[in-house]
Formats: sequence, structure tokens, C-alpha cells
Amino acid sequence: MKRREFLAAGAGLGALLTLPTASVARSFAASLPAQITDLDATELSLAIRMKLLSSEEVMSAYLAHIHRYNPTYNAIVALRDSNLLLKEARAADQELARGIYRGWMHGMPHAVKDLEAVADMPVTYGSPLFRDNVAVEDDPLPASIRRAGAIFIGKTNTPEFGLGSQTYNPVYGVTGSAWNPDLTAGGSSGGAAAGLGTHMLPVADGSDMMGSLRNPGAFNNVIGFRPSAGLLGSNDPFTRDLATGGPMGRNTRDTIALMRTLLVELNKDAPQALWSAARNIKTGESLELNGLRLGWLGDFDGYLAMEPGVLELCESSLATMRDAGAMVDQVTPEFNMAELWHCWLTLRNLSRVGKRELYEDPARRPLLKPELQWEIEQSYALSAKDIDAAKSTQSRWYAELNRLFGIYDFLILPSAQVFPFDKNVHWPSSVNGRAMDSYHRWMEVVIPASIPGIPAINVPAGFDDQLRPMGLQVMGPYGDDSRVLGFAAAYEAVTDFLERRPVLVERPPTSRQAQLLP
Repeated sequence: MKRREFLAAGAGLGALLTLPTASVARSFAASLPAQITDLDATELSLAIRMKLLSSEEVMSAYLAHIHRYNPTYNAIVALRDSNLLLKEARAADQELARGIYRGWMHGMPHAVKDLEAVADMPVTYGSPLFRDNVAVEDDPLPASIRRAGAIFIGKTNTPEFGLGSQTYNPVYGVTGSAWNPDLTAGGSSGGAAAGLGTHMLPVADGSDMMGSLRNPGAFNNVIGFRPSAGLLGSNDPFTRDLATGGPMGRNTRDTIALMRTLLVELNKDAPQALWSAARNIKTGESLELNGLRLGWLGDFDGYLAMEPGVLELCESSLATMRDAGAMVDQVTPEFNMAELWHCWLTLRNLSRVGKRELYEDPARRPLLKPELQWEIEQSYALSAKDIDAAKSTQSRWYAELNRLFGIYDFLILPSAQVFPFDKNVHWPSSVNGRAMDSYHRWMEVVIPASIPGIPAINVPAGFDDQLRPMGLQVMGPYGDDSRVLGFAAAYEAVTDFLERRPVLVERPPTSRQAQLLP
């Protein structure tokens, strides 16, 4: 039985486990690839649950793979001691033998993005100020993953404080794309995406403020899903924060499985839209491309600078969707997109107020990333009038999106304005001859989803002639997370991009990396 046929045998992990155990085991065992690390997360979960593979075997395979390739890609950081990890894997096997099953990630290796705290593990935020920081307890997101049975093997690399769509920092260095380790993995979930693309991780968590799940998803040919703001918890359920956590996967099925794990018990006073979104994700919704109405926003009628080849590659994927029966229209919003950018700058700079304490300390300021210092400085200049104007723009943009979603099921944009670039370049100073006036202007394409807090997913769009990957970000109405995920699954069924594998490069570690390896 072919892998895709086997996975199609049930609507999900739970459905497969209701089938006769011996029958499923025979079919599944026949479909196992030669390498354990080539199993996707759903397959791996089934193999452990049905005792076709032990957690110890899985851990050994992943550690060998990581030790072989991570010196080249630098996706996994703060890797824990191998002997301790193998001991924890054996304990997971012993639990399963006694009938204790913690969840679909039981005994699976997992690395958490280094912006999240995991008890007794380093959490540096990529900042030299926190180089020696060790967490006391789990943050909510990794706590959910721990409850699902995962074994934490380390962290995934991120830019300093998650700033920028290029993963480098003075603590752990730079991360390379799974498709070319000399190019950037994107960011800020670059380590997570590269870990997935190189098969050093079965599934990964990340976070997204300015495309930090979508951009690295595109640059590594994996799925990255930004859920509706507030769905994974918020201090104020009525405030749509610019940033949110979210799942990444080698395919849509795995992404949905991790999304269900990350769903937390919502505040009892949370908006009904969030309660409905959570219920729908748990239930799952399958979509067909035939009959869907898709709005292609492209470069907003020339407003956005795009590297040559990006739009053409994305539009070739649109043709695939048309062939599958979807209606695709070129759409230009009735909105001043420059005004939306100014709104973004105001809201983003406002979010830096919490970092002023670091900036105002003469001993710590020099250790901050220059881009962060700049944004904090911008926050001091904000007036109440500026903030009010930005909130007004945010509301009007949300209204315009609602108008467009009254016509189209989904709105689609490229996931980035450039292909992966040299990882030693901090950010593109120009795109297609147009100067970029800030370190994040080259990622302006992602703010249409971030500002209103709507769900958006990166799906792969293919590769250029240099095998540089690109993606599409598919946006849906607020709270329509299940349908956005369903669209990704339908798109995956008519394309083969996620089945393609990079040729991994094995290089000896640099002297600096050698100091960081266990």
C-alpha cells in the first residue's frame, strides 16, 4: 500500500486507530520507509502507538541524523545529552508497555523555538543578555506539547528576540535553509522550519508576528500556519495581538495534529468566534478546490517590490488550482496600502515599549540588536494621536477584508517578496531595484494578515531554476481556521511539492559550532 493511500484510509489519527489493529499494523509496516526520520509525524505516532517502532529506536535515529547534519544547518540548538534523551525514550517505551499512553506525541522527539521556556532548559531568546538563562517552568505552548507525550531534545534557533525574517543571533549563530544551507532559512521560526525540511524534527512549533511561520515555511518548503489571533491564548481575548504561536509540519495533516495539541482552554469570556474556531479545528473540515472562489492579490498592483520570478512561480500554482476547478480572480483591494504600512510601523513600535527597560540600562543597551534599539527609539516618539490613527486604519482594513471575503473564500499572496538569500546578509537592502527603508520592509507582504489577526497558512509554490523554494500565503476570515487548514490539505492533494526532498549537505562544524555541540 502506498504511503498516500494508507494515510487516506482514515480521516485522521483517531480514525486509523479504530481499525483492526493487526490489519492496520500489516498495512502500515509495509509502507514504512527505510529511514525512521523519513516518517512524517502522523506515521511516526502510529508506529510508536502500535509498537512497530520503539521510542528508543526513534530517538537513536533522530540523534544520529541531527549529529550528522545539524553542524551544517544549525537548526537545533541547546541539544540535550544523548544518554539522558535515550533514557527518557526508554521510559516512554516502558510506560506504553504498561498501558500508559500520554498522547499522539508519546515518545516523539521535539525541539521548542528558543522564544519559549521549557523547564530546566536554556531559553536565551537569541540574546547575549540571556545566554546563561535557564527556565524554571514550561510556558503554556510547550506545556501542551509535553502533555501530548513529547520528549524535548533541545531548542530551535531564532533571531534575537524573534526580530527579523532571517535567523541569526550572537548566541547560536545563523541557520541555513534545508534546500541550500548557504541561504537563509527565513525567520523567526527559521530553526523550526529548517529542522523540518532536513528531517531533524518530525513536527515543529513556531510563532508569527511578521510572517515568522509563513516566511520560513516558504524558504524550507514546509507548512507554516498562523492561527486567528487569540486562538492559542491571549492576555486579553478581545485584543488581537500582532504575534501568535502556531504549528509547522512537513505536511498539512501533521500541522493540524499539532494545532489541535496547541489549542488551550480559552478564557471563559473569549469571543464566540474563537470557541467556534477551536471546535471546528478539533472536528476537522475537508475541502474540495472545485467551486472555490480565490482572490489573487499578487503585488497589490505593483505596490510591493518583488524579486523577478516570485510572482510567476506563484501564478503557476494558481493555474494548478484553476485546473482543479477553483475560480481565481486578480483582486486589488480598495485601500491605500502605504497607509497600511504606516499603521504597521506604529503598532509594531508600540509593541516595543516592554523592552525599554533593557534599552534604558547603559550596560545592556550595547548588547541589543541594532534593529531592536531602533524600534524602541521609535516607540518613544509615538503619540496618542498616532496610536488612534493606527487603530482606525486597522479597523478599516479589517472591514475591507470582510468585503472581499464576502466575494471570495480565500485571499492569496506570495509568502515572501524575495527567494532565500545569502545567510550572511542580514536583510535585503533592495528588492528588484527598489530600496528597502527598514530591516523588515522586504517582508511587507505578510502584514495584510498580521494586522487584522486573521488565519493564514503557507503552502509551497515550487522552486525556481536554482532550486530556491517559494510559498503562497492563503488567508481566510477571522475564526475560519479549520477551512484554511482544509484548503491547504486540498491544495496538497493536487501538487507534489511537499513530496520533494532536498539533497542534504554534510560539512564538518566550524570551530565556533564545535564549541556548542554536545
